[in-house]
Amino acid sequence: METDAPVYQNTCSKLRNRRGDDAADSAVSASSRSASPSPTSAARAEKPAARLSDAMLNPRTTSYEFLGPPGAFFLNFVLPGFPLLLNVLCTPEGCPNLRTLSSLDAALAALQEGFAWDRMFNWGALSVFVGWMAWCVAMYRVMPGEYVQGTVLRTGERLTYKVNAFNTLLFTLASLALIVNFHGLDPLIFVADNFIQIGFSAALFAVVLSTALYLASFRKGALLALGGNSGNPIYDFFIGRELNPRIGSFDLKYFCELRPGLIGWLLINLSFMAKQYATHGTVTDAMALVVVFQAWYVFDAVKNEAAVLTTMDITTDGFGMMLVGGDLVWVPFSYSLQARYLAMHDATFLGPVPAAAILAVNLLGYWIFRSANSEKDAFRSNPNAPDVAHLKYMETASGSKLLVSGWWGIARHINYFGDWIMSVAWSLPCGFADPLPYYYPIYFAILLVHRFYRDEHKCKSKYGKDWDEYCRRVPSRIVPYVF
Repeated sequence: METDAPVYQNTCSKLRNRRGDDAADSAVSASSRSASPSPTSAARAEKPAARLSDAMLNPRTTSYEFLGPPGAFFLNFVLPGFPLLLNVLCTPEGCPNLRTLSSLDAALAALQEGFAWDRMFNWGALSVFVGWMAWCVAMYRVMPGEYVQGTVLRTGERLTYKVNAFNTLLFTLASLALIVNFHGLDPLIFVADNFIQIGFSAALFAVVLSTALYLASFRKGALLALGGNSGNPIYDFFIGRELNPRIGSFDLKYFCELRPGLIGWLLINLSFMAKQYATHGTVTDAMALVVVFQAWYVFDAVKNEAAVLTTMDITTDGFGMMLVGGDLVWVPFSYSLQARYLAMHDATFLGPVPAAAILAVNLLGYWIFRSANSEKDAFRSNPNAPDVAHLKYMETASGSKLLVSGWWGIARHINYFGDWIMSVAWSLPCGFADPLPYYYPIYFAILLVHRFYRDEHKCKSKYGKDWDEYCRRVPSRIVPYVF
């Protein structure tokens, strides 16, 4: 594994996924994570040893993912559009509203009405989204944080990143508390009432940003992603051509990875909690569980922000519609579906026994996820540390150490299993009257299996026969003794 960042973070990465682990490569030399340098020393570390030719630095992409250009064409619409479709279909009459799906004509009429321009767009919603993006940029600039170096690029450089998402989250929540204190719940209720319109504004922004990134990637000296330089504009627009697009020291991909979408997801959930309270005069235990579970997930992700620097999103993938749409649209506007569902239906309490059972499911998933990743990180940092010195491993010809005991001896992607269990716990508070609140664990299972095979292919290419031996010693893939 390359990181313990939650798999949310990857939409295609979240679609093929939000967290690019190098599968069972859960332990590498301690030098793989550099110490946090000062801005001055980091700047010195960014200088490349020698300049290679553009042809050597940016070879042409010769293989496709996602079924190539046809699949990329489809996904260019799905990533920004599916979260909107999901929420248009989910109404107080049903999620989905079966009346609108009774016939093809009824479905088309409902979609035409739901996606009408005056239903999708208003200037207030656009102002909220643009204001939120501006707030996130300002917080990144002014909030204190440590400076951390990323992994070594093909140029020999190491880029420097400012780690302050956790401080941003805390200050944002404190600011929100002040706003509510002086203005009541109205600002939050506005977000809930204009949720789809804000999501549409985010989708428009994603299209504009992806287009600008694609055009800017043709400037001289840009370092391109190895997977996004096929020469096909549709495919490269989706995958992303440039690896680390920056405006000065401001890294656009790193900024979008956790801040606007992930923190925004939490604020949207709080808006639906406020909406439920304003409508029914109470907050149900079901709503409280969903918001707390997902808030904990967000806190955990931003607290471990530096871990994202070793994910495939940062080290490998270009910054195009795949990540832009995933970060800014998919995560905040589809992952909040459970909270929206509870806000638009009658305030029904689960009761102490069902609530406790759901809490136990979530805690089980988190324990597996966090324990496995903590074990991996501790072994990577110091294999001789008392907590991990007892773990067994096999050493590959490349010098990497692959854990074959402890959590990583149970399954090659045991953290994926814990992550998926948590996703189920997020949907259980919604009950079983409607299917769409369960879209996330279903989608997530498909995503993790796809990611598993992608990681397996990468590791097989990297380790060769050593990987075959590793798979023999750790046969379970994600679910112990099952898959």
